[in-house]
Formats: sequence, C-alpha cells, structure tokens
Amino acid sequence: MATQPYPSSFSSYAIAFDATQPRSTPMGSATFAAVGGKTSIPYGWVDFCGRRPEQCEVPALPAVNLKLTPGTWSTLDRVNREVNGYIVPESNLEHWGTKLDHWDYPVDGKGDCKIYALFKRKLLLDAGFPRQALLMTVVYDLHGEGHAILTVKTNKGDFILDNLVNSIRSWDATGYYFVKRQSQQNPNIWVSINLRGDAAFGSGHNRNAVN
Repeated sequence: MATQPYPSSFSSYAIAFDATQPRSTPMGSATFAAVGGKTSIPYGWVDFCGRRPEQCEVPALPAVNLKLTPGTWSTLDRVNREVNGYIVPESNLEHWGTKLDHWDYPVDGKGDCKIYALFKRKLLLDAGFPRQALLMTVVYDLHGEGHAILTVKTNKGDFILDNLVNSIRSWDATGYYFVKRQSQQNPNIWVSINLRGDAAFGSGHNRNAVN
C-alpha cells in the first residue's frame, strides 16, 4: 500500500498559512512553449512510478488546458506559496542517502525541487485541476544545475510553479533552459523542449541539450 502523501502537519500548516497571507497575487500573463517529439523519461519519474504505481497507471487522455480565471489563479498562487513555505529544503543525498534521483511526496516535510513540484501537482489534482494541464518539467536553472518545476498549461499560456520563487511566472520569464516535460496526454511520455525561457529578457534562443 502506498504511504500517505500528506504529512500529518500539512493541513494545519496550510490553514495557518492561509490566514496570514493575501488571498491572491494579480493574475499574470504567459506565452506558450513549443515542444518537440518524444524523449527519454527521467529516472526519477520511473522510480516514482515503481513505488507509487497508482499515480502513474492512468489512461491516456485528450490534451486539455486549464481555464484561467481569478478562482483558478488564486488556487495556483495559494498552493505554490503553501508548499514553498512548508517543505524544508534538503538535497537528495542528505534526504534519501543516495545519489540516484529520488522523486516522492514530502512524507517527512523535507525534500528538493522534485518533491516540491510533485506535491504541488498532487494538491492541484486533488483540487480538481485537469491532469493534462499539470506537467512535471526538467530544466537547467540560472546556475546551469538540473532543476524540476511544475508547468501549468492554461488557455492563457504556460505558467511555472517553482520552489525557488514564490511568484508564478510565464515559462519564458524564468531564464531557465527547458529540457523536457510530460506529455499532456500521457504523464509517462515525455517530450523535448530545448528552449531557453528568457524571451521576456529579449534574448530567447534555441540550443542543443543533453537529454
């Protein structure tokens, strides 16, 4: 049986957090990232699926974008801030005692970028958001280090939920180099991106990346 993805203290934390935070930041704007063909699946996702098959053994579905409204934006903003504030950052090696990439939920309230992104995805799924719009994404961050974030596909563009930034941004306002993300139709298929998300800074361009 899969372990409970919610730490027992998260609900009380979220209630206390919500009581002290603004209801929502102003709704943002975004562009759409072009994607390529199928590419390799991250080891961490394969490992996650092996331990939590109920999260991955799902049918393929038609691509759907989230309809962005003040209500859905408020939920995105709240979940992003709640999870960023709740999880204690800890490296994969410190947390799990292995250099192999380990993706999971924050069962003990700790974790690195993958744990943040997966937990945001889980909370948004539980809130009724379409699975096809919540895509785990692999990038290189501003220091050239591997990083995982959650892309939210909406009818108004691709937004990023990131543990390094509390504000929700358009993918091309991050400065990250986008490598790959889940397919909208099937979370077990990954598609290439190979774009730097810095069009907002006036220098967006393509380059080859190692997948």
